[in-house]
Amino acid sequence: MKKLLFTMIPVFFILFGMSSLASAASNTYTVKKGDSLYGIAIKHKTTVNSIKSWNKLKSNTIYPKQKLKVSGTKVTASKPKTKAKTSTSSKTTNKVVKTLTVNASAFTANCKGCSGITYTGVNLKKNPNAKVISVDPKVIPLGSKVYVEGYGYAVAADKGSAIKGKRIDVFMNSYNKAIQWGRRTVKVQILK
Repeated sequence: MKKLLFTMIPVFFILFGMSSLASAASNTYTVKKGDSLYGIAIKHKTTVNSIKSWNKLKSNTIYPKQKLKVSGTKVTASKPKTKAKTSTSSKTTNKVVKTLTVNASAFTANCKGCSGITYTGVNLKKNPNAKVISVDPKVIPLGSKVYVEGYGYAVAADKGSAIKGKRIDVFMNSYNKAIQWGRRTVKVQILK
């Protein structure tokens, strides 16, 4: 019995020590080739702005093997005042900062010569179900969370040379879906 007890005590300390290391390691992430801040933020249930703040990043550029802090002290937001419409059955409450009426077209990452990587680093080919819109940053700031009528909740993660003023492009994961969307006038709610 004593032999078993002496064997179990070191095993317990090794396991306990390793779990502490694992939890400390979960606060950092080593960037892999093809990663984007958006993808890392989604994976770690945080925001691009939080990761940039914790790591004192001035741009969205990251490099393979770079170590990033992916958790930290979050600022608690005040209780939202306005409910945004949802396209799903769950009700999400967000504060609507601004509502715009815009001309919306659709784009896809599956075209000849398309890299599939947005201006902010979202890899749309690796994340085909991402809800991303292309915007004029002077009208809708990059990184903004938005609700687009007929499309749902999305992130303003791209910009394009043809996207000027009150115009957006919504990402569709196939050419057929992009064609079905066509061009339309929609309301966009910029959320906080």
